[in-house]
Amino acid sequence: MTKIIRRYSDAFKRSVVAEVESGRYTVMESARVHQLGFGMVYRWVKQFGGPDSQTRIMRFEMPNERDRIKELEKRNRELESALAQAHMKIVVLESAVEVWEEQSGRAAKKKPATLPSNAPGPKDSA
Repeated sequence: MTKIIRRYSDAFKRSVVAEVESGRYTVMESARVHQLGFGMVYRWVKQFGGPDSQTRIMRFEMPNERDRIKELEKRNRELESALAQAHMKIVVLESAVEVWEEQSGRAAKKKPATLPSNAPGPKDSA
């Protein structure tokens, strides 16, 4: 089974867009009449249509929402700054431990992540 690839001329695309812009058809109706995908017609309208046919995104906010967003953005910047400072502190402390180990010739004592297997646990203490 062979796949049919359809190519449309710019003149045809512009005529479809003109029908949509004039109000003769909606995008869905135009797609149905011309046996096209509605996504293709939307893309043609975006590509060949005038500025009035372009979709615009408008955002409506209440004043308290705007204040809340600014407050959250400020808090986010503060937290990012605190995180960066914490990372720098970790790097400084790790390098200080390395210097101490080199100068003293000993390894820094580290706490084990888990208890050793021979240590008495809650069940063994009885």
